[in-house]
Amino acid sequence: MATLTNNIPEKTIERLSEYRRSLLSCHKQGITHIFSHVLAGMHGITAVQVRRDLMLIGFSSDTKKGYDVKVLIEFINNILDSEDVMNIAIIGMGHLGQAITNYFNGKRRKLRIVTAFDVDPEKVGSIIDDIPCYHMDQFEEIVAQMDVSIAVISSPTRVAPSLVLPIINAGIKGVLNFTSAPLNFPSGIVAENYDITTILEKVAYFVKESDEKM
Repeated sequence: MATLTNNIPEKTIERLSEYRRSLLSCHKQGITHIFSHVLAGMHGITAVQVRRDLMLIGFSSDTKKGYDVKVLIEFINNILDSEDVMNIAIIGMGHLGQAITNYFNGKRRKLRIVTAFDVDPEKVGSIIDDIPCYHMDQFEEIVAQMDVSIAVISSPTRVAPSLVLPIINAGIKGVLNFTSAPLNFPSGIVAENYDITTILEKVAYFVKESDEKM
């Protein structure tokens, strides 16, 4: 994806999400302040990068004591989160879809998985991890009823291309695609293709390279 329209680069948005996870963990441990170099060390980057990211979103703080953890969490919340809760639909409730639902729900108060879709008769009409599962034939109808704005695709790769048109027609605004088929959407839809196989192969390549140099 290209640089976001609000002039915050995509990579900065990703790091802000990562910072927030670390800060929430620190907050739970009773840590009230944190220095940029400590936060940087948690993510394998430089303190300069952390300070640049926070300056980019307009955050400033008394660095003599470090950043106020609670204040910084709220500041990042205001940047990343929408005012209203965004509802999410999972397309494909196999092992991956169920793992995503089970892991994610309850993690973010402004993002909520509310429904799922499949074509398997054993899944359609059932409740999986407290989420109702509908047939794909009802996709547009249910998306409208539940005010879904984001779709997560965890279906078999072979069927992923056939999901593009229903997603467009349903008025979905954002897509996270976990299949290995890269999907293209109109400019009005924010889409992220996340191919686990490619990422694992990339990691494996660098492990191999590292081993060969030893």
